[in-house]
Amino acid sequence: MTWLDVIGWTGSALLVWSLLQTRLLRLRALNLVGCLVLIGFNAALAVWPMVGLNIVLTVINVWYLSRMLATRHDAKAYQAVEVRPDDEFLAYTLRLHSRDIASFNPGFVWDPAAPDGAAFLIVNGAEVVGMVLFRATGDGVARVQLDYVTQRYRDFTPGEFVFRQSQYFRKHGCRTVITPPGMLSPYYDKLGFRREGESYVLDLPAPEPGAGVTVG
Repeated sequence: MTWLDVIGWTGSALLVWSLLQTRLLRLRALNLVGCLVLIGFNAALAVWPMVGLNIVLTVINVWYLSRMLATRHDAKAYQAVEVRPDDEFLAYTLRLHSRDIASFNPGFVWDPAAPDGAAFLIVNGAEVVGMVLFRATGDGVARVQLDYVTQRYRDFTPGEFVFRQSQYFRKHGCRTVITPPGMLSPYYDKLGFRREGESYVLDLPAPEPGAGVTVG
């Protein structure tokens, strides 16, 4: 096997591996690298139709990647929709992702009948990409029960579209947000949370008269 064969097999393997990814960002990134490798491989062999195909695929991947990265923090692309704690669609979404949720939150239990609960679905177009559930404990504290992202969007942080809006918490009488102990979500520090022991804590800013407040 020549070094050129190695390059060709490597590019093909990257393309196949990319198609096995469940995360959209990782799929596009790996597919892009595979296409670039195969452009060089096919150019070395003067197989110009395959060079042209991989150039087109490279452009497509670059376009999708740039769009994903440009809109990952864009409130126009993602919407946080508050639903009732006992909402049937929320219950269905929790059941649909129950195994995945349990792998990250083994002790998670959501009781829709418990008092002072709040639930948000984060949507991108018509697709639900995440959920944030919390309970107001009555002392001005919102305790996060679940901050979940679906597999396709796991390279993104859609929960930020709830945490950046302090009015979502203030309407439930909360001035502070606390995550569960041991939650692995490094994006919290980018939203103004501070680390306290095993949890992250966010102190909400004072509301401006006549206007909602955005944090972060």
